[in-house]
Amino acid sequence: MTTASERVPLSVPTMGEREAEYLRACIDENWVASKGRFVRQFEELFASIHDHPQAVSAASGTAALHLACVALGLGPGDEVLVPALTFAASANAVLYTGATAVFVDVDPGTFTIDIEKAAAKLSARTRAIMVVHLYGHPADMDAVGELARSHDLAVIEDATEALGSRYRGRLCGTLGDVGCFSFNGNKVITAGGGGMVLARDQARLDHIRHLSLQSRVPGTSEYLHDGVGFNYALSNLQAAVGLAQLERLDEFVARRRTLADRYATELAGAPGLSFTVEASWSESNYWLMSVLVEPTAGARSREELMNALAVANIEARPFFTPLPQLEAYASTGSDPDDVPVSRDLHGRGVSIPSSASLDREQQDRVIAVLVGDR
Repeated sequence: MTTASERVPLSVPTMGEREAEYLRACIDENWVASKGRFVRQFEELFASIHDHPQAVSAASGTAALHLACVALGLGPGDEVLVPALTFAASANAVLYTGATAVFVDVDPGTFTIDIEKAAAKLSARTRAIMVVHLYGHPADMDAVGELARSHDLAVIEDATEALGSRYRGRLCGTLGDVGCFSFNGNKVITAGGGGMVLARDQARLDHIRHLSLQSRVPGTSEYLHDGVGFNYALSNLQAAVGLAQLERLDEFVARRRTLADRYATELAGAPGLSFTVEASWSESNYWLMSVLVEPTAGARSREELMNALAVANIEARPFFTPLPQLEAYASTGSDPDDVPVSRDLHGRGVSIPSSASLDREQQDRVIAVLVGDR
């Protein structure tokens, strides 16, 4: 139970005794850094859930994306198509390699990369397309795959927000050449940080693991390195928490989907507001549930709605700022006016409390503010 004065958070972990049990085991066994048994068990369960023979853990979702870009051989002179409406890490991972991020507008319904607009951005330098399943909603991967095959492009799946989401029954992160996940503190499951990588090609996945361990040559006590690698290993402590969380993945996704159903029902007909729609071919994990402020007479603006939520001590978040609008990406030469859908969604989108642990009273408080004076 909560009181009206207690803050309703946006998206927080749902912890239990198992996380504490596994952490105590790390301490009792005095193995807290990388290569501990929980790292192995976490990777094995993750791979099994996704019907892959192996998975490679990483220090963060950003690290996972960077490893994917390096393993695909991206570098200076290469271009990667990246949706304009996403978190900065999607583009940063490309730029770390020296390649260029070419920003593409998104579909107004799914908030994911618009394939027709992506096709218009192709050049002789395009090497890959990065797909972001934004806020947990899958992109149209059949369309992505068709474009990639016809132009010999690699597909990087940024599934950092989409663990447990499905596209036509298939889990996100398993549909491209490389799939990347995040276990940040606000995700569907958390390890307090960390990430995971899946790859269609086993040799590529082996390369990713090697890169994540500083490219140190295995099988010798000498410190021999056959390449420039990265300190991207996941700690045993993080893996212990991640494993306990992963064991409850289905439960957490089911809770979020139940919450989304209630929001959709209660907000139907709310003046000047619409709850985001799930495509018929998708099954979102609803990492972040969102509403769009409709441009109708007398309706609250995005800022007015967020202020009303803040006054009620309810955490909310605007949609990501389209990357072409940010100073950090001015060097890409992208035109902010070239992504009108992303700009429109940013100006109208508000993400609302989405935690699996959100209780009925908290839900009631959020809904009351959203429906206003109806």
